[in-house]
Amino acid sequence: MYMNGALIGMNGQAKSYSGSGNASTNIVESPFGDVNIPEQTLPQTIWKDMNEWSDMPIITCGSTGRSYKYSEGRFISHSFGSGLLSTLKLKKGDVVGLLMPNIPEYVFAIHGALEAGLVVTFVNPLYTTGEVKRQFENAEVKCCVTIPQLAEITKAVAPTLRNYKGTVIVGGGETDPSRKIFDFKTFILTQRGDAPFPKISPDDVALLPYSSGTTGMPKGVQLTHKNCVVNLEQCKHKSLVNHVPTAGNYQEKVLSVLPFFHIYGFNGILNTIMIYGMHMITLPKFTPEMYLEAVIKYRLKLNLNSGHLQQIYVTKIPFSQLKLNLFRQNYTIRLQHFHQCYGMTETSPCTLLSPHNMPASKVGSCGQLVKGTKAQIVSLTTGESLGPQQSGELWVKGPQIMKGYLKNEEATKETITEDGWLKTGDVAYYDEDGYFFIVDRTKELIKVKGNQVSPTELESIVLQIPGVADVAVVGIPDILSGELPRAFVVRKARATLTENDITSFVEPRVVAYKRLTGGVRFLDVIPRNPAGKVLRNELKVFGEKAPQQD
Repeated sequence: MYMNGALIGMNGQAKSYSGSGNASTNIVESPFGDVNIPEQTLPQTIWKDMNEWSDMPIITCGSTGRSYKYSEGRFISHSFGSGLLSTLKLKKGDVVGLLMPNIPEYVFAIHGALEAGLVVTFVNPLYTTGEVKRQFENAEVKCCVTIPQLAEITKAVAPTLRNYKGTVIVGGGETDPSRKIFDFKTFILTQRGDAPFPKISPDDVALLPYSSGTTGMPKGVQLTHKNCVVNLEQCKHKSLVNHVPTAGNYQEKVLSVLPFFHIYGFNGILNTIMIYGMHMITLPKFTPEMYLEAVIKYRLKLNLNSGHLQQIYVTKIPFSQLKLNLFRQNYTIRLQHFHQCYGMTETSPCTLLSPHNMPASKVGSCGQLVKGTKAQIVSLTTGESLGPQQSGELWVKGPQIMKGYLKNEEATKETITEDGWLKTGDVAYYDEDGYFFIVDRTKELIKVKGNQVSPTELESIVLQIPGVADVAVVGIPDILSGELPRAFVVRKARATLTENDITSFVEPRVVAYKRLTGGVRFLDVIPRNPAGKVLRNELKVFGEKAPQQD
């Protein structure tokens, strides 16, 4: 889970989507109104205003300094799409796999493929050969775009794929059609650009990112052009964003760190940057040193002398008032704006955003529903729709919701109801002002003798202990109780905390079944994925056996 052949300037008609008219008073609707749905494909939307900033930079590699203008990016994208059709003989609907870090050519490869009527699936470049193979086989990938450092993976995977057409390597310098290997630069420059592009409908599938959803193995999420385009439109509201479109010599710069293979990194950041004509700085990998060097070199909106960070966005991770206070204490910064967002791969990704004028009392909320979106909180026990201040599973509905899971009708039906509600798998509640608060994941809830225990609740308590740098709580199997809560704790430097220090602090603050009866283990680091989510399954490997009970 978590988390925006057409010619330049082609505009389609638009229609409105409204979530009004529900009989239930427990269905919450966006305070920002309906959304205007452009009848456009994603490439049409991305490039439609390009002529206004064609000579301005679109993207620069913060590591190498390699940079492209919008006009160059448009040419490369179109030429790449043409080559996929004419040289590799791909057909509309074929799947292209991207196995790359955040580099400038990623942008042109993905939008070139989409313009050519192809479907793109992106893969974490840290994946093993086996993980790439499973995704590419399931998606039926016909072509892969990668870099020399990862070419051995595609070399191993390609023979297992049916009707595989070829591998395009960015920076490879080698072209050998007999081995189905093509250098990206040569591939672009040898195109005549006159290959006929197929007609694309906004309802055609554009992306195939993979998500575990609420349960099970990763599944291909079918996102249409319309899903992505409408989500970009849903987030356009003066209360939610304050981007200034490029005009004259003015152009905003944005340092993009979140991976493009993540739906928020792609549609929420990359595509948003492009529709406003902003200048994107990318890093192929994140290190604090590379990040700070890029901030200084490109004069981004961070004043290091005053310690003044203007804006922070937090996505998908429950961020309480307590965590914000700890953040401020640890980094001694003065925040002008602190924003939380909420979304899923299955929702393209955004459903909730915190507005700029959000009251301080709402800190910890992931915001309000974006335009044209509605939600309800459903009881985990009765299935009833709940009112304010009551926790249950968050269900959302809107035009940004996926078409379904690839080749998995059963999982699709389990996730999306017959009347279009998507079950997020997240436990949440909302207040009387329509602000939503994420409590936990339903699949991460720990079941102790039938009682539901929230890992996030226990984590927030443990974080109050001086000397605790990080914590994650998981359930470990137990014959009598079903599961027991176990805490994995990272100590701060020079801290000498013991297991008893942790358990004795938690014990008086929770009911008996929520206590850390599964024990405490100390780690050097909590395992997290690139989006910052705790890899709880990895932690459970450390605790497959619970301690003996007295």
